[in-house]
Amino acid sequence: MRHLAYAAALVCCLAGTVPLVPAFGLRRIRRVGLLLLAIACAATPFVVWDLLATRAGQWHFDAAQTLPPRLLGLPLEEWAFFLVIPFAAIASYEAVGVVLRRRR
Repeated sequence: MRHLAYAAALVCCLAGTVPLVPAFGLRRIRRVGLLLLAIACAATPFVVWDLLATRAGQWHFDAAQTLPPRLLGLPLEEWAFFLVIPFAAIASYEAVGVVLRRRR
């Protein structure tokens, strides 16, 4: 079960943020093109850094805590990280904005 640790953390992040979309009526999150553009802008420099750092041996992923498939040397969970975490940040930010607007 230890090999699912990273994937489980990502699932927990999604479980905590996906319900924010319908609960707060987050309309901007539903604009998939803009959402993907924002995620791509945030993820690209970090993906490049991850690729360079792992190839240089400065960074690694514990095979005991990740699933075996790799893409360009990175575990699939790391690729998912660059989708899940920006989504969670954007959804959380938008939800806080809704709450603050309702309080005014």
